[in-house]
Amino acid sequence: MSEGDVALASARAFVGELERSGLTDACISPGSRSTPIALALARDERIRMHVHLDERASAFFALGLAKASGRPVVVACTSGTAAANLFPAVVEASMARVPLILLTADRPPKLRGVGANQTIDQVDLFGRYVREFTDAPLPAEGPDSMRTWVILGHDTYRQACRPGPVHVNLPYREPLIPVGDPVPLGSVATAFAGASLGEGPSASEQDIGGFVDAVAGVERGLLYLGSLRTPSSVILALAARLGWPVIAEPTSGLRVPGTLRGAQFLLSNARFLETHRPEVVVQFGAAPTSRAGLGLVGAASRLLIVDPDDLVADPQGHAERRFVVHAGELVSGAVDRISEGSRPAWLEAWHEADERARDAVDATIDAWDEPYEGRIARDVAACLPDGSSLVVGSSMPVRDLDAYMLPREGLRVLANRGASGIDGFVSTALGVAAVGAQTTALCGDLTLLHDVGSLIWSAGRGHDCVFVVPNNDGGVIFSFLPQHDLPELEELFTTPHGLDLGAVCHAAGAGHVRVEHAADLIPAIVRGHDAGGVHVVEVPIDRARNVQMHAEVQAAVGAALRPTM
Repeated sequence: MSEGDVALASARAFVGELERSGLTDACISPGSRSTPIALALARDERIRMHVHLDERASAFFALGLAKASGRPVVVACTSGTAAANLFPAVVEASMARVPLILLTADRPPKLRGVGANQTIDQVDLFGRYVREFTDAPLPAEGPDSMRTWVILGHDTYRQACRPGPVHVNLPYREPLIPVGDPVPLGSVATAFAGASLGEGPSASEQDIGGFVDAVAGVERGLLYLGSLRTPSSVILALAARLGWPVIAEPTSGLRVPGTLRGAQFLLSNARFLETHRPEVVVQFGAAPTSRAGLGLVGAASRLLIVDPDDLVADPQGHAERRFVVHAGELVSGAVDRISEGSRPAWLEAWHEADERARDAVDATIDAWDEPYEGRIARDVAACLPDGSSLVVGSSMPVRDLDAYMLPREGLRVLANRGASGIDGFVSTALGVAAVGAQTTALCGDLTLLHDVGSLIWSAGRGHDCVFVVPNNDGGVIFSFLPQHDLPELEELFTTPHGLDLGAVCHAAGAGHVRVEHAADLIPAIVRGHDAGGVHVVEVPIDRARNVQMHAEVQAAVGAALRPTM
């Protein structure tokens, strides 16, 4: 019988078990050696297909899908450098605990290492960045073959739900095209249960008791909520019981009313922190995004970290203890054991300073008609409807959002903050949009251009997403880093591109509008969503003036905080 038929039958058995376990979406790129797995995925009507021209974009699109849906997503590609192009998204998925299933086609083992065309060593290609690697057997007929592929499908999906990326390398012999021959693979009587993403190991009685002992009775404490894959509102109930202020990053899912509104400005004010330094900081989730936040947790007399995804979110090695457990279980078990006291002066002092700082920030930026990156971040987050998603790029946008976003309900904020790269951002945002919620993306001009191939390929393919792009013609973040004094700043770091984003969008078939006044931003975003499709709202930014405006905001906050110190 034809090798193509044997390969397709085996692939269909494997894919069928992935689907029974919970798979709903797969991303593929064109290639010859991957024909059996591509056909198996495409011919399963229960799986939604997303075809991409290049593998890097495909993997980041799958990353966005998996982040937004909370389910494993397949990325399938051919052999050789096609597989290597998955690596950036694999790194992000590994470090952010995103469930991806990587299916790379390969030559048969006898053709490896002998100079066969489009063949590289794909065994353990992604190293420790994957939860599990399987070099699958060559497809073969026989009474036990069905069982082999069904078990592999079940185990692959289950491993991805740990969660993280899983790699299955699939070797195929030629000919690759099926001719319709029947293939006996046997049968499997065992029915496997599906799998779903966990939220961390269960919290034991010892964990709960240790946590209570560490926080109960502490007046000068603070909760810092970093990125959380599965936020739990009971964390806010814990803060209320303890009488501690809460700093919640947008990607925590808990930047809601009651949390601090201007926290990053307080942390950036050395005089304020001199008299308001907490004795205990409890950090939930990933390490802080801002330098001020890292400085706070790094200088805390006692730091506790609740790290349900085992991110090892302690880059300074300062934690007294890490609780690698389900955060909701740990906090739920602890809350009732902590006595509720009166509202302490400590909490009042933080909230009074927070109000002063936030009022000063808003009064300063609202007085400017010219666009300012901090106001863009604030206004974008505030204007989006309940139930929508905001995908924010690394570099300055995620920092601006952290500093300027006002607490609110109903908005989901996602970012590639595992490895904090700017690559694949357009693809990630479009993957989030494919899940169904109205999606807005906030990113810099270099981030958009870094993934412009995905914009060109995907803009006319039925996706709906509005990209808000502050365009400062380069990497403005370096103006805030030590590199800003180097004579090579422009050439090596800022790298101005001089490109016309409107022309790029026209070539891609994407909508484009240029906004030059702060008050015109929100109407432009609304019009973009109302029109449907992919739209870019470009906001020109003067780089030097933007740095000056940042300084003016900090000065206004400093003046507002003087009466509290």
